[in-house]
Amino acid sequence: MERTRLRDGFTLTFMLVTLEVLMEKRPFDIGLALERIEEAVRPWPKAALFQLAEEGYTSTFEQLLACIISIRTYDEVTLPVSRTLFARARLPAEVAQLSWEELDGLISPSTFHERKAHQILAIAQQVDAQFGATLPGDRDVLLSFAGVGPKCANLVLGVACGTPVISVDVHVHRVTGRWGYIKASTPEKALSALEAKLPEQYWIDINRLLVPFGKHICTGNRPRCSTCPVLEMCKQVGVTAHR
Repeated sequence: MERTRLRDGFTLTFMLVTLEVLMEKRPFDIGLALERIEEAVRPWPKAALFQLAEEGYTSTFEQLLACIISIRTYDEVTLPVSRTLFARARLPAEVAQLSWEELDGLISPSTFHERKAHQILAIAQQVDAQFGATLPGDRDVLLSFAGVGPKCANLVLGVACGTPVISVDVHVHRVTGRWGYIKASTPEKALSALEAKLPEQYWIDINRLLVPFGKHICTGNRPRCSTCPVLEMCKQVGVTAHR
């Protein structure tokens, strides 16, 4: 049975009884799911911080600056902006010596660049004064910087230091909830739920894989369920229309 309706000139078809509903879902195997997703996202660009790490920007300080640049900014912007900044200055002392005007100009394509320039400059000066050339991979230290929250700190520690931590962004929150793997109303609650359920060996990979997976396959609107490699396990929570 079908029901169709018009919305903004487009016809959306809603199946009241679909194959996905009729099909008995198999128990969710997170290891198998991530293995399949690894292959599925291979054609797509990597998440920004992981891509920068592959290019050699692996220090805690570099990853922290790239994470700040990435806030409310698309990866397609974060990557070239971060490369531009690091071509000019990579060490805390080098960044600390930049004027606010020059730093703001270097990162200006990113969202809220004026505020980020103040933040980056203050962090660089503090790191240079307290730690010299090497920012330690310490969560408490990262969280002590103004504007650095748990998501950013965890992502930096995972990418730069290999510390087993989970970074929950909008994609990780949405996808794991859609799977029915966890139930959480906010990214903060999703972090706690994942820490309680997700095997530690996948804590870093969950962000590395679900960011491109969430951007290109398990999208916010009309996810591509027909080509999803984990459809047989996914409960499709909240999905009313898909491709």
